Amino acid sequence: MQGTVLEGIGGFYYVITPQQERYTLHAQSKIRRERLKPLCGDHVEFEPGNGEEEGWLTRILPRKNALVRPPVANLDSLVLTVAASKPQADLLLVDRLLLMARSLGVQTLLAVNKCDEDEEGARAICAQYEKSGAAAFCVSAKQGSGLEELKNALRGSVHAFAGQSGAGKSSLINALYGKALLTGGISQKIERGRHTTRSSRLIPVEGGGAVMDTPGFSLFENELMEPQRLPELYAEFQLAGENCRFEPCMHLSEPGCAVKQALKAGRIPRERYERYALLFSEMKERWSKRYD
Repeated sequence: MQGTVLEGIGGFYYVITPQQERYTLHAQSKIRRERLKPLCGDHVEFEPGNGEEEGWLTRILPRKNALVRPPVANLDSLVLTVAASKPQADLLLVDRLLLMARSLGVQTLLAVNKCDEDEEGARAICAQYEKSGAAAFCVSAKQGSGLEELKNALRGSVHAFAGQSGAGKSSLINALYGKALLTGGISQKIERGRHTTRSSRLIPVEGGGAVMDTPGFSLFENELMEPQRLPELYAEFQLAGENCRFEPCMHLSEPGCAVKQALKAGRIPRERYERYALLFSEMKERWSKRYD
């Protein structure tokens, strides 16, 4: 039989079939020996158990894509979620996730939640990503503003919400799809989100498609790659970069750099560019030490 992994907790995997039948499974030892771990969203083959017994997950089918953080597979879209108010938006984390998604060919959207608490701040964040290739939405899970537009953009797709704890990922899913997911507030002491969602879980939604609720996190490091690849993953650099004097151009200190000219003219947001320079420097250092 075949199905899709809804969630994995404590060595148990909960799978749903195309006929909407649900099974609880253990992974066969051969999967563990191959150092494979079933992920939320995986398409799998399995043998159901007898009666009340759990069955066995026997094979993970080839993946379209797989993310390490959040740990999910076979995504169509990734919704990067930040808050307009608290916790303060970690846009460097957004940029890291955007790089990961673009390298995997996953469609990316940006949801700036809690826009009712700081509308000006929300619009300023969206403006930084206007040309990034990620459609940006100012939304409020509490008041419902912007949700219909976001829901239309996600209709029929398998999508995950990812980002900082406390930004309101589960609350957005509740507001969009009416699921009674466990939600938590912000710690008043440290103004960071409580980790309400403990594991990634796939939730089929009415009208087709599915949403993945994923744990929040603050630390994330992109997979090692040649630093020269980074500019290719910035959509806003592509058009301007065609007129650079040198090829390839890293858009940092090269003379005749059209991206730097666009930055000076205000066509590329300075905050976004400065984070790019930081990520490039970080990747360059990691690449130089790859054999250490």
